[in-house]
Amino acid sequence: MLSKTIVKYIQSLAHKKFRQQENAFIAEGSKVVTDLLVSENFACKIICANRTWISENRGLTEKFPLDSVIEITGPQLKKISLLSSPGEVFAVFEKNETHIIPEKQISIMLDEIRDPGNLGTIIRIADWFGVKNIICSEDCVDCYNPKVVQATMGSLGRVNILYTNLDDFLRNHIISMYAATLGGKNIHEFGKIREGIILIGNESKGIKEKLLATSAGRITIPGRGKAESLNAAVACGIILSHVV
Repeated sequence: MLSKTIVKYIQSLAHKKFRQQENAFIAEGSKVVTDLLVSENFACKIICANRTWISENRGLTEKFPLDSVIEITGPQLKKISLLSSPGEVFAVFEKNETHIIPEKQISIMLDEIRDPGNLGTIIRIADWFGVKNIICSEDCVDCYNPKVVQATMGSLGRVNILYTNLDDFLRNHIISMYAATLGGKNIHEFGKIREGIILIGNESKGIKEKLLATSAGRITIPGRGKAESLNAAVACGIILSHVV
């Protein structure tokens, strides 16, 4: 039964303050929820779904206590959903504590990415190219923001994400960092990278000068038009397609 207490708890998780207090986040839609359920990174606390979804996904739901799988109607799902067109299922997961070891692989580092759609897409892009780690500055948007979770389309369950002070992280790990800038080496001439960190900066301000000073190299995507810059997620995808 979808009680008022559960509804209030679920609705509170739309806000970062309560996600931190409860160490939990919400996910919507069959694709996102299913991918997170089969991931080893997240434990599921509550599943709210219509009868059809529950019936078709018995293999996923039978391992949960009966009171954590709640059958609900369309109007009830709409009441707790943050989407304009709710899907068949809504779930609450425990947040994951991430420990990242960036050596001997490619990792992505993000400096002050604020747009939820951008971060979600970058997580999805990382998953596409097999990049397992994303290191975020402490002022990046929360990866458990519902808009970010939705934009990842389930990739959140396959990519490790760490929030930390980037200067401290780079001091504590002996690994080359390559910064995506407007004044660097043409990406077509850069070659493949077997291990290292690709740094992507803020959508409008770019990368902080202090971080740029520690880079082993600067990468530029050449353009022919008059646009001032590329969207952070688009730039990330183009860079990974060339260097990975």
